[in-house]
Order: sequence, then structure tokens, then C-alpha cells
Amino acid sequence: MWFKCITCEVTARIVYACAAASPNIIDIELVQRGLHNQPDNLRKHLQTLIDASENKKYDAVLLSYGLCGQATAGLRARNRPLVIPRAHDCITLFLGSRDRYTTQFNNHPGTYWYAQDYIERDDGSGSSLSLGSGMDTNIQSQYQEFVDKYGQENADYLMEVMGAWQQHYQRAVFIDMGVSDGTLVEQQAQNESIRRGWTYEKISGDVSLVKKLLDGNWEADYLIVPPGESVVMTYDENVIGCKV
Repeated sequence: MWFKCITCEVTARIVYACAAASPNIIDIELVQRGLHNQPDNLRKHLQTLIDASENKKYDAVLLSYGLCGQATAGLRARNRPLVIPRAHDCITLFLGSRDRYTTQFNNHPGTYWYAQDYIERDDGSGSSLSLGSGMDTNIQSQYQEFVDKYGQENADYLMEVMGAWQQHYQRAVFIDMGVSDGTLVEQQAQNESIRRGWTYEKISGDVSLVKKLLDGNWEADYLIVPPGESVVMTYDENVIGCKV
């Protein structure tokens, strides 16, 4: 089969690695990670890319995204299916399952996550908060306000002086996806955990959710949106559903 895969830059390496091993033909389009700061704009951009794929002979359009701050809620499939993992955010994609995601966030809610592409592809947008949707809304808003007023470097300094990082996070985790050498990013995670007084941990990632998405093995962990229907939030373990 021939798929169009639209993916955030933060999962670029694992998407390219899985596409290279897939039996299908995969056309990949990267989306700037900084758009996560503006979910409405991200949604509009994703819909534009989905619509632009309609004139191609794709069997389906794949989104390597989660719900991502509701940015994917409301996206509409056009003339071909739209397939999305049932995931809250990219941490689920890195960990490989919703169960593993739930265990991590229940047992360690104050975790600051590090992943290679996320750090390497810093676009200067001020989006240096932790990966995932487990961030406290107040600290996210406060940090973004500082970034807008004083720039990212000064915002980081102010947050540290105020002790804001320490109040909301206690643990730094580097996710090793095993597809490339992440030594420099791992070292950054270790250094920042020491500076901020956090515990540090390295865990192995799991590419199976992305691999099955690109291979076309869509089981219960994926939402298949039929042509003409759109994505909706379900507020349960399924994360997302679809409606006409």
C-alpha cells in the first residue's frame, strides 16, 4: 500500500526508521514542533496537509500524533481513511503503548521527559517545556509569558530562580529509542537533573506503535476515521473516536 504519513518533528527519527523497514510505500511530511504551542493553528495546518493529500493516490493518510492538547480533535478525513494512534501525546508513541504511558504518569506524575528529536530540533519557539500533555497548565502559561516578554534563555533562568521547575517536576527521564546515538541528549538530561535537583532515569523506548501504524497493522490501538467523518475526544481509555 501507499501511505502519506504526517508527523511532528519530535518523532522524525523513529518514523523514518520504521518507514525504511515497512513493506509499504511511505511519503513523510514533517511538521514543526513549535506549532504545539498553538493547538488551533496546529489543527488548521494538519487539516491543510490532509486536504492536500487528497489529489494523490494514497490508500490512507497516517498521523504520527496523539491527541496533543486537542490539536487533532476536529480533523476530518476527506476521500480516504485517516488513521491515528489512540494516544494522549507523543510520550505514548515513544513508550509504545497506552498501558505503559498510564503506568508512568500514575507512578511518576512530576516527570520531565527528554527525547532526541525534541531536543535536537529546538526551533527557538520557546517550547522547551517537558514533552507530553502532563504539564501543569499554570506553569506552562507562566513560562510562555516569560518567553514572550524576555526570551527563552531568560525565561528558563527566571523559572529556576523562582523554583518553579522544582515545584512541578521531581524526575528527569531520557527515552532511548535505540535508532541512533542519543548520548549528547542523554548527557543534557543528566546535567539538568543535577542542576535542578531531580532524580534521573534512562528508560528504553518502544517503536511498535509507530511501526504498526506504518505497516498498516491497525488494531484496537488505532482510530480509523472513515471518509467524511472527523476526530472527536472520547474522555475515556479510547482517547479519541470519530463522528460524521
